Amino acid sequence: MHDHRAILHVDMDAFYASVEQRDNPELAGKPVIVGGTGGRGVVAAASYEVRRFGVHSAMPMREALKRCPHAVCVRPRMQRYREVSRQVFEVFGEFTDLVEGLSLDEAFLDVTASRQLLGTPEAMAGEIKRRIRQRTGLTASVGVSHNKLLAKLASEMDKPDGLTVIPPDRVESVLDPLSVRRLHGIGRKTAARLEEQGIFTLGQLRLAPESVLWPLFRHDTRRIRDRAAGMDDRPVVADAAEKQISSEETFEEDIRDHERLYRELAGLAERTASRLRTKELIAGQVNIKVRRRDFTTFTRQRSFSPATQETGLITRVATELLRAWFEEQPRVAVRLLGVGVAQLRPARQLDLFATGEGAPQGRLDEAVDRIREKFGERSLKRGSTLD
Repeated sequence: MHDHRAILHVDMDAFYASVEQRDNPELAGKPVIVGGTGGRGVVAAASYEVRRFGVHSAMPMREALKRCPHAVCVRPRMQRYREVSRQVFEVFGEFTDLVEGLSLDEAFLDVTASRQLLGTPEAMAGEIKRRIRQRTGLTASVGVSHNKLLAKLASEMDKPDGLTVIPPDRVESVLDPLSVRRLHGIGRKTAARLEEQGIFTLGQLRLAPESVLWPLFRHDTRRIRDRAAGMDDRPVVADAAEKQISSEETFEEDIRDHERLYRELAGLAERTASRLRTKELIAGQVNIKVRRRDFTTFTRQRSFSPATQETGLITRVATELLRAWFEEQPRVAVRLLGVGVAQLRPARQLDLFATGEGAPQGRLDEAVDRIREKFGERSLKRGSTLD
């Protein structure tokens, strides 16, 4: 594999639930659900014992408890998960600087340049698993391959506590039999439409004629077919050099209704602002990304001072940018919307300026973040994002 990149995808096994089971030995071996317990609660994590009943994360709590009435429900302790996550990411840093964190419990590592010093990618994967277990008592599943797509598929193949390698000469034999639903970027509706065309596996997708795929994917056809063949040249982007934080949404159906787009925009701005606060950063620029039905993509940005991490301000600037864009394109159908922030720096000095109008807003944002941490992303919505 020496002329190829060496990419690892590390995914902690049932992370929040495993932390709870480790911290409280009475929960070991029991079906544990981490999540908000109110009527509107959502499953944040499910232990392997409870997954057998078909419970999975993002499922409504009610539904989960119907499937497994004897499950033990535990409230999330995000602070604790962040501490353990830091230990895990410290291990990653011992193997490479190129670590792209996707969440507290999942990351891509590019270990291409570490081979001379630290051995084969597979050996590094084994050692990473060993150190994580030694320092945190938890297991991780690692996928090893020459690109992100394959490394991520590999890490999903043998959970929990797996280590799977997909070498270049086995890509087709491993991918071809997999369901099209396994490919990131193919949602439920698209998968159903592929299956109606008789395309059930990645092998069938890779070999499907253009005439069948074009109506489904349009300009994305080539990329989707490449992905089905295991081709992916995306780089691993190190977090340390995080230049921008963004959230975007591709809509199942193109949207023309301006009011609805403003609501979607407010939700995306809120997600971005919340991630900004989690990373303890402030931003001096807001940008929006709009993709039309014909796949033409537009971006607009505005810088301001002082820098902020406030949801209200980020939403306001994003909304003004979108409003100005609509003046150029009043009748447009939008298929993707995104809100990003750039010109990032640490928020440590914030207290000096947190006087006057900023302070109550910051406290509100903080309260919203805390409620969501406890009860799940969807537990609280701002008025601006509602119909």
